[in-house]
Amino acid sequence: MIPTPTTAMVMAAGLGTRMRPLTNDRCKALVELDDKALIDWTLDTLLQAGVETAVVNVHHFADRLEAHLAGRTAPRIVISDEREHLLETGGGLAKAAPMLGEAPIFVANIDSVWRETDGPSELSKLAQAFDPERMDVLLLITPVENTLGFDGPGDFFLEADGQLTRRNDQPAAPYAYTGVQILHPRVLKGLTVEPFSTNLIWNTALKAGRVHGCVMDAFWMHVGDPEAREAAENRLRSLA
Repeated sequence: MIPTPTTAMVMAAGLGTRMRPLTNDRCKALVELDDKALIDWTLDTLLQAGVETAVVNVHHFADRLEAHLAGRTAPRIVISDEREHLLETGGGLAKAAPMLGEAPIFVANIDSVWRETDGPSELSKLAQAFDPERMDVLLLITPVENTLGFDGPGDFFLEADGQLTRRNDQPAAPYAYTGVQILHPRVLKGLTVEPFSTNLIWNTALKAGRVHGCVMDAFWMHVGDPEAREAAENRLRSLA
């Protein structure tokens, strides 16, 4: 068990093509859900979990996103600039590695939203479950039936010891990745700063049995396109 990470990487550089036309004049991170930008949903959740520094990568409408982030007082924002070259998720982490420190970090997408249930927060439970002796990566996962905006066949199987295995050629898997994880920066050592997916980092750790899963209790909403955004907004307002 480790203390709750105080540094996070927020993945905000994507083009947001699935969110068009809402991303015709802004990046996906600035699309609003219930009158709040998606990136602020993510940053507020991280802040409540004790994150002090958030490294945010920028590319699409980068100036507008930076101007928006300048209006926040917490957490402290550090920009990882990908204006010249969009590096995908893995390359974005490789570029930001010098800013992330040596301790485990949260890594969060900006299209992952939930309302907390009673008891410890989902990120607190994730931090409590992370064991750096046994894990390089701990993914926050959810049963596929406990989701909104997720239409895939599932991503992972959860073994009895907490290890994850990929769906691979199976027609379906019971758990979806929520877009939030704890990652130990040692897995970023020596990576080339070029476009590649975080899946390549996971694949190495999966082969070593060092990717585990933590099942969330809250209802998870993947806000990946305009229809999912509308459905998530309706759900949030019905719960208000």
